[in-house]
Amino acid sequence: MTRALLLAGLSLGIFTASAAAQSPHGGHHAPTAGPSAAAGQTDPLCTPDHAAMGHCTPAADSPADTSGGAGTDLPAGNAPAPPPPRDWYADRYFPKAEMDHARHAMMVENGGQRVGFVSLNLAEYQARKGRDAFRWEGEAWYGGDIHRLTIKSEGETVFGEGVEAAEAQLLYSRAIGPYFNAQAGIRQDFGHGADRTHAVIGVEGLAPYWFEAEGALFLSDKGDLTARIEGSYDQRITQKLILQPMAEVNLAAQDVPESGIGAGLSEIELGLRLRYEIVREIAPYVGFEWARKIGASARFARADGEEVDSLGIVAGVKLWF
Repeated sequence: MTRALLLAGLSLGIFTASAAAQSPHGGHHAPTAGPSAAAGQTDPLCTPDHAAMGHCTPAADSPADTSGGAGTDLPAGNAPAPPPPRDWYADRYFPKAEMDHARHAMMVENGGQRVGFVSLNLAEYQARKGRDAFRWEGEAWYGGDIHRLTIKSEGETVFGEGVEAAEAQLLYSRAIGPYFNAQAGIRQDFGHGADRTHAVIGVEGLAPYWFEAEGALFLSDKGDLTARIEGSYDQRITQKLILQPMAEVNLAAQDVPESGIGAGLSEIELGLRLRYEIVREIAPYVGFEWARKIGASARFARADGEEVDSLGIVAGVKLWF
């Protein structure tokens, strides 16, 4: 009896599979045509997958998929982005004035801070033939990522003779890109030469390949136009030992005999310094510097009994905080 039941069940299964194979729907149930299908209309419930398998006809108002894909495989659209929200959900539960203050504080703390920075790039003793000197160069600024107030100063004091030449600049600095700032302001000269006040316009920043570059034009209250270009590069030998070549070129549009400056290329300075960073903020260094006056500037120097070129050994410290 049991054997007969098993044979009957097996025969029924074979018959069902054979009928499904002969069915035009391959074993799937054909969708029941609703009233709209009977009227010759398309099935609004038909999905693209069912239409691809030939089980139904897509709705007439359904967009045709001609890309052969779905989801992220579809071509990018060109519809405009939705407008940004104009309200804040928290304003529904807290006073708007308090929330505006909190949002302003959040923006300041996440990129809008104002900070200060002071750097003394050069503070060195220069041992030169017949006239040792002390030289300094530094700057300080206060502000944010875009707008800053900058003060620069540099000069040289010859031992036994006082300040030979010095200057101070007060500048407004504005970021013009991720790596460069445009600057404008005034410069005041001091020292043995003629006192001059200059209008300043320039640019400074980090050039490709990590070169620090700076250039400026100076127009004095007497109408004298001069320019200065500076550059340096930090070559790391180790994490704490850095070799820094430096170069400075000075130019003038006309002779300025009172300051010993000649028209054209007036002076070149080249330096090489090796510093050791005890910490990032304190780095003593040693090196040498060579300077030469060119053209009419050399002629003015000879007339005053000064050396046209000089080579000195330097030792100093670089500081910032």
